[in-house]
Amino acid sequence: MALPEFISVEDFFKPPVSAAPSISPDGTRIAYLAPRKDRLNVWVQDLDSDTEARCVTADEHRNVYNFRWTDDPRWLLYTQDNGGDEQWHLYRVDLDDPNAAVLDLTPFPRTAVIDFELPAGRPEKVLVQLNNRKVEAFDLCEIDLATGGLTVLAENPGHIGAWMCGPGGEVFGRGLTATGDIELSRWDAGTLHPIAVFDGADYPMGVLPVRLTPDGTGVWLGSNRGTDRTRLVRLDLATGQESEADSHPTFDLDTRGAVIPTLPSPLILDRRTGALIGARYLGERQVIHALDPNFAAVLANLQKLSEGDLAAVSADRTGQRWVVTFTHDRDPEVAYYYDHSTGESRLLFRPFPQLNPESLAPMTPVTIPARDGLSLPSYLTLPVGIEPSGLPMVLMVHGGPWLRDSWDFDPTVQLFANRGYAVLQVNYRGSTGYGKAFVKAAIKQFAGEMHDDLIDAVQWAVDQGYADPARVAIFGGSYGGYSALVGVTFTPDVFAAAIDYVGISNLANFLRTIPAYSKPHTANNWQLFVGDPDDPAQEADMLARSPITHVDRIHTPLLVVQGANDIRVVRAESDNLVEALRQRGAEVEYLVKDNEGHGFANPENQIELFHTIERFLARHLGGRESPTR
Repeated sequence: MALPEFISVEDFFKPPVSAAPSISPDGTRIAYLAPRKDRLNVWVQDLDSDTEARCVTADEHRNVYNFRWTDDPRWLLYTQDNGGDEQWHLYRVDLDDPNAAVLDLTPFPRTAVIDFELPAGRPEKVLVQLNNRKVEAFDLCEIDLATGGLTVLAENPGHIGAWMCGPGGEVFGRGLTATGDIELSRWDAGTLHPIAVFDGADYPMGVLPVRLTPDGTGVWLGSNRGTDRTRLVRLDLATGQESEADSHPTFDLDTRGAVIPTLPSPLILDRRTGALIGARYLGERQVIHALDPNFAAVLANLQKLSEGDLAAVSADRTGQRWVVTFTHDRDPEVAYYYDHSTGESRLLFRPFPQLNPESLAPMTPVTIPARDGLSLPSYLTLPVGIEPSGLPMVLMVHGGPWLRDSWDFDPTVQLFANRGYAVLQVNYRGSTGYGKAFVKAAIKQFAGEMHDDLIDAVQWAVDQGYADPARVAIFGGSYGGYSALVGVTFTPDVFAAAIDYVGISNLANFLRTIPAYSKPHTANNWQLFVGDPDDPAQEADMLARSPITHVDRIHTPLLVVQGANDIRVVRAESDNLVEALRQRGAEVEYLVKDNEGHGFANPENQIELFHTIERFLARHLGGRESPTR
């Protein structure tokens, strides 16, 4: 047996030729992302003619990722930060005037837009949550799309984490009570009137999703009240009572898209009416429940287009013309057009035509038993063309930690598999999507049972014969970077190499340096699971679980990667660790980029990073590397 064709780092990490298409409200055009001067920008193209696509944004510094049509197809909106600093601004493009400059709708220094929404029935307005008054508090504002005029609808009293605005101008806020519970309230002339309260410990990332019904009398939300699983309920805004709208017998509602805006929303809504027509659930693979008979018929035909899981969906106002993409482990984000009135469908594009799906490695769900009997849903990717026995292996640890690994295409996983490594991704306790008991099992278990889960998974791979115990590396970003450092300090003999990518080395310093606007909302996640650094006893426990405290134990070859503009895990987390190791003469390689934040986004930096990782792993695990570098 032989390794598959060699695929270059450049082919894995170059920008997609086209990606993320969305149909216009009138169904005549699509907007999508494509490179301009090696940066993803927004392009617009007619659906029914052969006219050339037009690039409508011109960002030369950083990729555009998050864009949206407004209800008036003249306007298109997108967000952008500066070098990864997460100070997001909202920009407007005038599609009727190709010569008009892009307009910054939030031209305020040291501010960020954390969310924007297009209110139904008001195509000339956009709602934004903006901290231009106080950096730590986001107000609800309305912006006129034509003029850029801004009106403050509600000033944040300090504890509100998110706002909503109803069709009649009613305003609702979600925030934490003094005891850490999550409270949904009605805003009335500066006063908040409580409607419903949720046990904060059950929702480490908050109640997700939350969406007003079109008539403004209720909200659809993901609730685990009285159950372990997250189901979809309708909460009555007059009574605060919940009634079940939909559920899956074994899967949680897929709330990832409510946290990461580039992922599909768990709620599928009718574009014209705002009615709820579908809901997403996620286990090993995705399941979509159609909640509307018309959408059920559309969904049945859409799912015939690909063996993957339906990802982004957009429709025109009539609900007849659709543009969709699919999640797939080896053929990612392929885009299709579908006309429900005629049954016509056609392929729009493959974002990465240079990648042959037959040369890529399948991602296989596996379940691994932890030492205390907890089942760990995981994914194993084995290189194609090689006997899956005694392989070098990379343990890839997801971030969050309140996120999860899922079945999809990951260029990092595929690069490792192409180089001859097995790749194991573990949903350790604390990962979301498997019920609230699974999440709560991680409380006070940083560098404890959460790490035991990873070690148990490595041992499982060895016992199954997949992995060579002398050639296992650990790699992760953010919390995953922390896990890599815990691996080489708490279990230094397990790993032959480690890669810390924007990871935490000092839990107390990390919590002291997170953005000011995040600190009021840590009660149910970082403070509950890890501790309060302002309490001396808790700080002592946090330091005991921090890799920086045990740096003298590190003898494993280590690669540290950091973005200089990272506001979540600040540069000092990596600088202090590397300095301490170099003072000891320990083996550590350090890669820092001045134009990156919490993870590298610019293609040239990603390509340099993964060439560096490729060489590092080849040196210490023995996989193959690019022959020309």
